Amino acid sequence: MIESLTGRVRAVWTAACRIALTPVLVRVGIFLSTLVGLLLAYPAEVVAGRALGAMVGVAVLPALAPRRFWPTFAALVTVAGWLIATDGYDRPITLWRLMAVAAVLYLTHTLCALAAVLPYDAVVDPDLIVRWLTRAAGVLLATAVLGVLLVELTRVGGGGTGLQVVTIAGLLIAVGVTGLLAWLLRRR
Repeated sequence: MIESLTGRVRAVWTAACRIALTPVLVRVGIFLSTLVGLLLAYPAEVVAGRALGAMVGVAVLPALAPRRFWPTFAALVTVAGWLIATDGYDRPITLWRLMAVAAVLYLTHTLCALAAVLPYDAVVDPDLIVRWLTRAAGVLLATAVLGVLLVELTRVGGGGTGLQVVTIAGLLIAVGVTGLLAWLLRRR
């Protein structure tokens, strides 16, 4: 029993001594993007209370274990905060806040994907991180443009018709992107 515990402590110490800077910075990015998403999603009344400590705890979990359930858990907690703010606290839905929450959710997701394949002791070329973040920025820009266009479509037709048009357009875009990704996967 003591030998097993000593072996584990020695393994943790060896891993801590071998940790490289880039994987740590990626995990710090995961923590910060998760925390920003939580702070944007939840109403100020909730954040000002005792919930800030819980939010920091939720933000730490995906940074420590990006291959596990924790990134999904953090995203669900963020979405729950958005729903609490809009339904429970009657906070109006603003385009900038919606885009910002969606952007940090995607950034958290993509950084968790990078951290999941990046060993803790990896020596990484900075160009890899720059290319990864550039792709993420391209996806975020395209999403923001499509989002604004879809919001503008709600004004076409007035009433409930605009929302139906946007819903159908959003579904068509989702099906199109799914088909494109499937085609690209088969082409490999």
